[in-house]
Amino acid sequence: MCGICGFSGPPDEALLRKMAQTIVHRGPDEDGFYADGRMNLGMRRLSIIDLATGHQPITNERRTVWTVFNGEIYNYEELRRDLIARGHTFYTDHSDTEVIVHLYEEFGAAFPNKINGMFAIALWDTEKDIMLLVRDRLGVKPLFYAEMRGALVFGSEIKAILEHPSYRREMNFEAVYHYFSMKHVPAPLTAFKGIYALSPGEMLTYTRGRTTLERWWKVCFTEDESMDETFASGRIFTLLEEATRLRMKSDVPFGAYLSGGVDSSAIVALMSGMSRKPVKTFSLGYEDELKNKEADLFYARKVSEQYRTEHHEYIMSFRELIEDIGDVVRAFDQPFSGTISTFFLTKIIRKHVKVALSGDGADEIFGSYLSHRIAQPMAHYHALLGGKRAGGEWTDQEKRLFLPVDIDYLETLHRKSGGDEVRWRYGLLLATDDDKRKMLGAAFKTKGTIASTLSLLEQYYSSVSSRNPLNRVLEMELSTLFPDQVLAFVDFLSMAHSVEIRSPFLDYRLVEFVATIPGRLKIRDGVVKDILKRSVGHVLPEGIVSRPKEGFVLPVFDWMMDRMRGFCADVLSPGRLDKHGLLQKEYVNTMVKDYYAGNRSLAGRLWNMMMFQIWWERYFGSGTYVNN
Repeated sequence: MCGICGFSGPPDEALLRKMAQTIVHRGPDEDGFYADGRMNLGMRRLSIIDLATGHQPITNERRTVWTVFNGEIYNYEELRRDLIARGHTFYTDHSDTEVIVHLYEEFGAAFPNKINGMFAIALWDTEKDIMLLVRDRLGVKPLFYAEMRGALVFGSEIKAILEHPSYRREMNFEAVYHYFSMKHVPAPLTAFKGIYALSPGEMLTYTRGRTTLERWWKVCFTEDESMDETFASGRIFTLLEEATRLRMKSDVPFGAYLSGGVDSSAIVALMSGMSRKPVKTFSLGYEDELKNKEADLFYARKVSEQYRTEHHEYIMSFRELIEDIGDVVRAFDQPFSGTISTFFLTKIIRKHVKVALSGDGADEIFGSYLSHRIAQPMAHYHALLGGKRAGGEWTDQEKRLFLPVDIDYLETLHRKSGGDEVRWRYGLLLATDDDKRKMLGAAFKTKGTIASTLSLLEQYYSSVSSRNPLNRVLEMELSTLFPDQVLAFVDFLSMAHSVEIRSPFLDYRLVEFVATIPGRLKIRDGVVKDILKRSVGHVLPEGIVSRPKEGFVLPVFDWMMDRMRGFCADVLSPGRLDKHGLLQKEYVNTMVKDYYAGNRSLAGRLWNMMMFQIWWERYFGSGTYVNN
């Protein structure tokens, strides 16, 4: 696991080192650099595989192909054997990075298709004058780039690109506009004008000053309606078991996140069956003993007891959130108001291991979130509504079709959206375009017409291939909201503490299989992730499969109402908002007053604006970027 950066053009070792230093947290163990007068490559290494000889940059036999790489290639041993059989010579002992240059020699730009892993790769072919930037299938590892005066600049994090002297920092108003609805900046946009995120499964080719983008992988949702539960559950378990085994390859100690939910508990159960030593597990708790969060520790302990893990708990308070919020924002380089729990739990993990497995991805491929729960009931409701008699009652059979959604809520959402999938999904966002027109200040509005977030969502749905209502939402979110929000917080907030996270549920073979499972098996009779629970239930302690989902999220909204009230009022105070004029301070002030008068539905929007304010002050408020 590493952080990478680089730029085209004449050699500049001082600049390359300066860029690499901004991402030292991604690789505190060592650095490595390459320059030849046309391309500059830099990296920071977190040593996980082949500690002694796996130094980057890595080259091929003739020293004509060079690479720096962030991530892990889980099938590198199999690839290495095959490449040696094809006549390739390796100079490292067992580095997974070295297979990249030989795969490229053998298969050209099609080489990523051979890799099972998470990766952001920069590969420079000196003979053909071709630079490739490649991001893994699902977007587990981030990669950003910018083109300036014909030159290419790239980095694992935006902060590396901000160091390049040719970049003139400017806020991307379109990107930030969407943030106020989505809680994250949607790729390929970033919050900085001219800097872009490479999309999941995408390859950028740069040659002689020209850049092209190509999608080299995309999951295809083609449901097999004849699939039965027995086959599906058996196949899921086999694939998950194999994915877990592959992700336990490491030359350093590793552990696992353990929230006490189905997903992380299943991973710990599988790991325990494959490990000769007790698995190190880690859970997050809260000083305030919030009732809705106490269950996490209770069930995590049950899993730990059953599998005799070496269990560690980290107890945090609201004070720690206030103290560290600046570091959280710096980890993203962009405004972000989604889940940030990973940052705090990883504090204890880093004291024990460099690698941790997690249950991330299960919710997103099997169906768990509100948008997933609504999809099938809304389709049933819309189809049945035309035949419903005026004033007639729903039958018990019809009511079962609406599970797990409250009928009144379903009716309200349908009335607002007409049952249209884009419009009801849009209705779940944090703020509508109308909301933002009232919220945004004059300084924001003078930047020109901004494309609507509704239009962006329509664009997302335009490429969806599935016909099943649930799978359509899953497919849409898997390539957009999932990498931009969920995978973002997993990666940035763990790497802020130099810890690598591996997610067995994101093995592309498992994802591709789950994409063929009908929606009726994923959420059935109101039970989310039903087919997954049937697949792994036999290895879990009693009660975990049936416990309500809490989610790995901080109790921010509980703290905002009480312990963090002064902090919130200060961040959104008129004096601080006046520094930029981007938000309508009277509107914000009214929201703050309404929230503390009892309207708790405003918590998400207030937190969203607070995180924006903290981000703006850090990156634009002083006029000078601060790295520490």
